Amino acid sequence: MSGRPEVLFPLFADLETLPGIGPKTAKLMEQMGLQSPRDLLFALPYALVDRRRRDTVQGVEPNTTVTVAVTVGMHRAPRQKTGAYRVHVSDTETEFQLVFFRGRKEYLERQLPFGARRVVSGKLEIFDGMAQMVHPDHILPEAEADDIAPFEPVYHLTAGVTQKVMFRATRGALQRLPELDEWIDPALKAREGWPDWQAALHVAHHPEALQAFGPTAPARARLAYDELLAHQLTLALARMQDRRAPGVASQGNGQLRARVLSALPYRPTNAQARAMEEVAGDMAAPHRMNRLLQGDVGSGKTLVAFMALLIAVEAGGQGALMAPTEILARQHLEGLQPLADSAGVVLELLTGRDKGAERRAKLTALARGDIQILVGTHAVFQEDVAFADLRLAIIDEQHRFGVSQRLQLAQKGAAADVLVMTATPIPRSLALAQFGDMEVSVLDEKPPGRQPIKTALISTERMDEVIGRLRAAIGEGRQCYWVCPLVEESETVDLVAAEERFKRLRAVLGDDVVGLVHGQMPPAEKDSAMARFQAGETKVLVATTVIEVGVNVPNASIMVIERAEIFGLAQLHQLRGRVGRGTQASTCLLMYQPPLSEGGRRRLDVLRETEDGFRISETDLEMRGAGDLIGTAQSGLPRFQIADLERQAGLMAVAQTDARKLLNDDPGLKSPRGQAARVLLWLMRQDRAIRLISVG
Repeated sequence: MSGRPEVLFPLFADLETLPGIGPKTAKLMEQMGLQSPRDLLFALPYALVDRRRRDTVQGVEPNTTVTVAVTVGMHRAPRQKTGAYRVHVSDTETEFQLVFFRGRKEYLERQLPFGARRVVSGKLEIFDGMAQMVHPDHILPEAEADDIAPFEPVYHLTAGVTQKVMFRATRGALQRLPELDEWIDPALKAREGWPDWQAALHVAHHPEALQAFGPTAPARARLAYDELLAHQLTLALARMQDRRAPGVASQGNGQLRARVLSALPYRPTNAQARAMEEVAGDMAAPHRMNRLLQGDVGSGKTLVAFMALLIAVEAGGQGALMAPTEILARQHLEGLQPLADSAGVVLELLTGRDKGAERRAKLTALARGDIQILVGTHAVFQEDVAFADLRLAIIDEQHRFGVSQRLQLAQKGAAADVLVMTATPIPRSLALAQFGDMEVSVLDEKPPGRQPIKTALISTERMDEVIGRLRAAIGEGRQCYWVCPLVEESETVDLVAAEERFKRLRAVLGDDVVGLVHGQMPPAEKDSAMARFQAGETKVLVATTVIEVGVNVPNASIMVIERAEIFGLAQLHQLRGRVGRGTQASTCLLMYQPPLSEGGRRRLDVLRETEDGFRISETDLEMRGAGDLIGTAQSGLPRFQIADLERQAGLMAVAQTDARKLLNDDPGLKSPRGQAARVLLWLMRQDRAIRLISVG
């Protein structure tokens, strides 16, 4: 199929072909992202106005929309031009007024003749003790009252586009709906009680009852599923393409891995062993690995990653591990060095700091294959970095790397396997939206010997008490992180907050005891402040959130987070994971500024009750929504028009299974359902997927 199927042409015509839309309105709609009748159909109403008929306005709460039949009474024209024109009306039980500003007498007398019956619909207000309806939305003879829909849809608007215009244009678009073959699996559709595509769109724009409106209503759920299915088909096609791409089978003899395991003071957890097996299986297969390793803070991802790197070396190749920042790259190096020594493999670090002769020497050794494992920052991406035989690329903290960078790294080794690691527990629905083209391994157990972290909530009014407790802990030789809030978007203001806290703590605890790290510092200063804290020279590190990912100081056993209520849950969980890495019991103090909102209290309570990152992230998703959770702008998360990842999380998993099964049974999408799915991809503007089918 080379171009858009003809059956869809009417939906992709110009907006001006719809009733009531001229060039000016079309331009305004385009600013709302609506470019064709198809887009209007998927811009579903976000609310409903209840216009069901009532007998009387008696007892109705003010500011409610009511629809009622009335007998028209006296007209009262205003004395001044600017005054209000009033028409008295009565329903079965009471009287009220219809009010018109700048009302024209002749027109209103024609519309509302004395003694006539009319149905009026509008917002009821109370003014000077009298019920009134200002400028009713509808005034109709009783015989035409059925023209008022019992539930009137309310659409998102932009300046210059009214509800009436949207309503009329959408009705025009609905009349063009083509007959399309069904792309949803018949058994699934029957089980869920979903309507056909056409019927679903009609109901979504004309709900007959309030129940037909929410995200779980069959028509809405079906349309959301269409969108998720198209997205997952695209990812599944990309995955199929990946699997067709020639990979290199890397199978090790296990010798290096055995050396490391015997040198470890503990046995890997079952979750680690399972993940290692999954990775080894992928690497041994002839196609390219594309796997996500998801594990909470402290679940032992590093060991799994290192074992994978050793497979690459055992198979005669090289491995690379990429971290988002230099501090983390150095820390990976420190963590892996003892393991590399026990295996007897050559490990090297490459960052933006390597310059001149030193950098050239490293690049030469890498190209010759003398360096077996390279740890680095994005400097590893640069043009002049060449490997002798790159078998595996591991990317740490995926959300800092977009899909395009994943591909770039994979191109360094023509067919290198890719393993992506993240310590951010991502709820399943989001993980599928973002990484649906990947296989997923989850580390859901903590290695033995990790101390639980005690979490307490404390009001900022008790600051002096906290500082007093801190002084005692330092006396016992313990170390502490003190995280200052990101109050403003501007870093300069945060800086002031951090510097104030730094000065105050130094005054109480002593000058050489307290260090400071913030986002504005030059990298060298930041590293040296971190290094002094890691070495135990400073006992308290005051920081903005730059410490959240991965920094490891086993002796730090206290974490104070100021204004914890303004942080995201996932972020608080990440920060808390910085302590509890040594042998002693650790404490995390969440300081909040009273009074706490109900949501703020609920978020902090969840942290106090559990250390399970997945449970925390699910709560975060429920409370804040997908966009905030991973910052949609840089997360690569698709934007859905209808599907709601918070409330329809379950549908995403079904869509993934369904899409993979469909492609498994019918890789060329040639069966009747496959052909229907192609039309769905065109309908959902999944051009990337369409290109993949035509390539396939």
